[in-house]
Amino acid sequence: MTDGRIGQADGFDDLETPCLLLDADKLAANVAGMRARLDRLGVSLRPHLKTAKSLAVARIAMASPSGPATVSTLKEAEYFAAGGVRDLIYAVGIAPQKLDRVGAIRRRQGADLAIVLDSIEQAAAVAAWSRGNGDPLPVLIEVDADGHRSGVDPRDAEQLVAIGRVLAEGACLRGVLLHAGDSYGLNDPAALATAAEAERRAALTAASVLRTAGLPCPVVSVGSTPTARYAANLDGITEVRAGVFMIGDLFQAGVGSCGIDDIALTVLTTVIGHQREKGWIITDAGWMALSRDRGTARQAVDQGYGVACDLAGRPYPNLIVRDANQEHGILAVRPGASAPLPDLPIGARLRILPNHACATGAQHDGYHAVVRGRLTGAVWPRINGW
Repeated sequence: MTDGRIGQADGFDDLETPCLLLDADKLAANVAGMRARLDRLGVSLRPHLKTAKSLAVARIAMASPSGPATVSTLKEAEYFAAGGVRDLIYAVGIAPQKLDRVGAIRRRQGADLAIVLDSIEQAAAVAAWSRGNGDPLPVLIEVDADGHRSGVDPRDAEQLVAIGRVLAEGACLRGVLLHAGDSYGLNDPAALATAAEAERRAALTAASVLRTAGLPCPVVSVGSTPTARYAANLDGITEVRAGVFMIGDLFQAGVGSCGIDDIALTVLTTVIGHQREKGWIITDAGWMALSRDRGTARQAVDQGYGVACDLAGRPYPNLIVRDANQEHGILAVRPGASAPLPDLPIGARLRILPNHACATGAQHDGYHAVVRGRLTGAVWPRINGW
C-alpha cells in the first residue's frame, strides 16, 4: 500500500465523524458562475433550495435576502419564510389538503408563496379555497417538457386553457413552470443543449396558448442544472430554477454539469479498520451518512457510494466507497483499476465526495463551513422533512 497522504488537519481532527463539510469558496464560485451565465442570457436566477435546505446557503445563492427562491417542501417554505425569504415557489404539485398550510405561510409570514398544479381537479380546489379564504393563491401551471414526470403537454391547448379558466374563478394564474428532468440521463454537451432548447420551446408554446386565450402568463419558468448549464438561448424565458449546481455532486459530474473539483460537499469520515486480504479500508461513514443513492451506477463511470479524498479534498487514485452498510463504509480500489491501496491507518481522516448532494445532505442537520481549506468553526444549520 502506498500514497499515505492524509493532508493538513486544519481543525478536522476536532470533529466527530461522520459529518458534513461544505466548501464555502466553491459554493460561492459555483453561484457566481451560474449567475454570470444567466445574466449573459438575459434571465434571472431563482435558485432551488431543495439541495441546500439552509438559510446560510440560501443567502449566498439568492439575489437578495428576500429571494427569489424555489422550494420542494412546505417545511422548506416555512423555514425560509421565517428567515425573511418572501418570494417563493413551492415547485411540487399541490394537494388540496395542503392549501390551509400554504395560506398560513402567506398570512403569518407575509410570503408571496406560489404553488404549482397540472390538472383541472387541482385548479378547482385552489380556486374554491381562494374564494373561501379571500386569498387569490398565485399559481403556475406545470408543463411537461420531455415526458419525464408531471405536467400538461404544451400542445394540449384545450387542457391548458381549461385549467387557466378554472383558476380565474378565484385564484391568480401567474404563468407556466417546466423541469427538463430527462436531461439528467444525458452526458453529451450537444444533447444537453438540444434538451435545453426543447425545454424553452415547450415553455414558449404553453405560454403562447394561454396568452392567445386571453389568459395571463407573466412568468415563464424553466429549470434544471444540466439545461441551465448548456442552454444557448433563453429568449422568452423569465427565470431559471436550478439548485444542485451550487453544491455539485458526482452524478452531475457524470452528466457534465460540473467538474469533480467544483463539488463543494464532502462527508468527513474516520478509518476504523482494515480487511487487508480483501483490499478493504473500513470507515465510520456508511449509507446513513452517505445515503443509498447509487445513481452513478447508470453512468459511464460507476462511483460506488462516493469517491475518497484526502483532507485537502484531493481524490485518491481510483479509491471509491465500494460498498456501504448502515454505519460502515467499505473503501476499495475501483474494479479493473491498478491503483495501489493508500496506506491509511486506523484513526486517519478522509473526505468522501457524494453521488447525490440532496440525498447525502438529508442525512445530516448541518454543514461545517470550510474556507480556504480550513474549518471556520461555523456550523450552518439545515433542515429535513416535509
